[in-house]
Amino acid sequence: MPSHSEALPFRVIIPNNLTAARKVEERIIRQVEAMGYAPRCVFGIRLALEEAMVNAFKHGNRGDESKRIIVSYDVGPERVIVRVRDEGSGFDPARVPDPTSPDRVCLPCGRGIMLMRAYLDEVTYSQEGNEVQLVKEKL
Repeated sequence: MPSHSEALPFRVIIPNNLTAARKVEERIIRQVEAMGYAPRCVFGIRLALEEAMVNAFKHGNRGDESKRIIVSYDVGPERVIVRVRDEGSGFDPARVPDPTSPDRVCLPCGRGIMLMRAYLDEVTYSQEGNEVQLVKEKL
């Protein structure tokens, strides 16, 4: 599996806004569909990608429109790899509280990482904590 330092074939730098993020999401999803991935794979990739983009926009870049989101990806016949990087200071994913614990289950936030891990084969973060790598194997 490529490490976060290995380049992926496609790289897009977008402004920190959700409209630009959705355009990139749709471009990647079209490629995934064209490669013949099963609908449930497409669903999982779409969900995880949307969560990663919203997290970059909202938590990483804190909604600051002067910042950017960098998306790198490789849609191959057997595996999809997408990296979403923000210009924030990063975070430690191990310190994110479990959204299924009884004291947090009613809170509206904190489920993105859990959902990404549930639908994808691999979700890893760069050492700095400002880039997530999403991997889905073709079924």
